[in-house]
Amino acid sequence: MSLKTAVAAPFRQRGTDRMAESEFVVALSLDRNWFSPDQAKTLVDVAASEGLVERDDDDLVVAFDATHTDIPDGFTPGEEILQSRSTFERVLDAVVEAGIEKQTAVAGINALQSDIGVTLEAAAVVYARSEDIAVDDIAADVREDL
Repeated sequence: MSLKTAVAAPFRQRGTDRMAESEFVVALSLDRNWFSPDQAKTLVDVAASEGLVERDDDDLVVAFDATHTDIPDGFTPGEEILQSRSTFERVLDAVVEAGIEKQTAVAGINALQSDIGVTLEAAAVVYARSEDIAVDDIAADVREDL
């Protein structure tokens, strides 16, 4: 997922799991020239809402192991990652990132939803877990919504 990759890049570059929010914004906007400073601040908000980073006073703490996130040569994130994603989109991205074709995943999720009579989000979590894909953080959100 490009959001996770974009978030991981500044932490990997600095070799840390904590940095000042302003340092993170500079890394994305000036160092890498991926976003404007305002867009980089928006990315922080999106990443925080999806549990990828946590705010601790003026610092950001990465909430996943950034050292194990692959950042391909020439990677440049698109502006679409600046938009908040639905719970379903987050689960689907995790499934696709694990190597399952998007079309296959959507078909499987839709079939599950129909078979067990739950929300689309719940069916997506059940599908992901049936494929041994960890979506515990998202599952907690879905459980709350039920």
